Amino acid sequence: MLMKMMFVMIMMLGTLISISSYSWINIWIGLEMNLLAFIPLINMDNFKQSAEVSMKYFLVQATASLFIMFAFLMTFIENNSLEQLSPTSNFIFNCSILMKMGAAPFHMWYPNVAMGLSWMNNILLMTWQKIAPMILIMYNFNMNLFFCMIILISMTISGLSIWNQTDMKKILALSSINHMGWMMAMMFLNQSLWIMYFIVYFFLTTNLILVLNNYKINSTYELAMLFNTNKSTKFFFFLNLMSLGGVPPFLGFFPKWMALKILLENEMYFLAFLMIFLTLLSLFIYIRIMVQSMVFKISEKKNTFKNSKLYFIYFINWVNILGLTIFTIILNVY
Repeated sequence: MLMKMMFVMIMMLGTLISISSYSWINIWIGLEMNLLAFIPLINMDNFKQSAEVSMKYFLVQATASLFIMFAFLMTFIENNSLEQLSPTSNFIFNCSILMKMGAAPFHMWYPNVAMGLSWMNNILLMTWQKIAPMILIMYNFNMNLFFCMIILISMTISGLSIWNQTDMKKILALSSINHMGWMMAMMFLNQSLWIMYFIVYFFLTTNLILVLNNYKINSTYELAMLFNTNKSTKFFFFLNLMSLGGVPPFLGFFPKWMALKILLENEMYFLAFLMIFLTLLSLFIYIRIMVQSMVFKISEKKNTFKNSKLYFIYFINWVNILGLTIFTIILNVY
């Protein structure tokens, strides 16, 4: 446990170094600290595929880091300075960062790695590990045709790939790629709105994974069987799925609502339409999980509150239910 805490602290320190540095070299060092701290956390899972997953993750991240350093060297050779990346180096840098965070079309490694991790490490992969790459893209972000294509490709591939999936880790990984598209769009529209979107996404994803980890659920079938014996967990889990999909009146709808509002104000009607349509593809799998569980007869067992962790999970779910109301009040006040 102490070793895990130490590596988590090093990983967080690496992220903070990357997002707070003015030097490109220090940014690269922070990313490497983050990588080298996350690898031991993967191996501590003691899964059969832990070694394979850690090797896949290392190779992808090391390749991306190599291209980042190559972009820095190209800029230094061309300008004899690293103050500002040249256009070619900027393109290489952006592609490398997109590879690091698993955005399409550099996403092929992401679902496979997620399937081989424990649920708790998946929380880190799907949330914390996105912070540094996202902020670095935000520093270097220019809403052009390239990033518009990345946004649409990420949402299209995740929306189509999630169909017929039964592994919950892969479903949440593909859902994460879909949310990356929304977050990259937010960077162009409003940076503070991106931060709010990420906080809501962090909150909802962590809540879902805590439930899945608590009951050791890995597939949609196991999830349906759990719901057959625990009606309250079924109710709250469905609310979180709908919230993650952006269905009103839940908390996850609020950042999408604000994003669409700003998109329409900027007359980006076509992009707004495509983002809504592609999000509906991801919502299909959530509805399928709900329908699949409804075919089972519910026979709730007594004493379902034995595990003290459930109190915390249920509290978070009530915050999710009331979240949209609270956010709306705050928005109207300020």
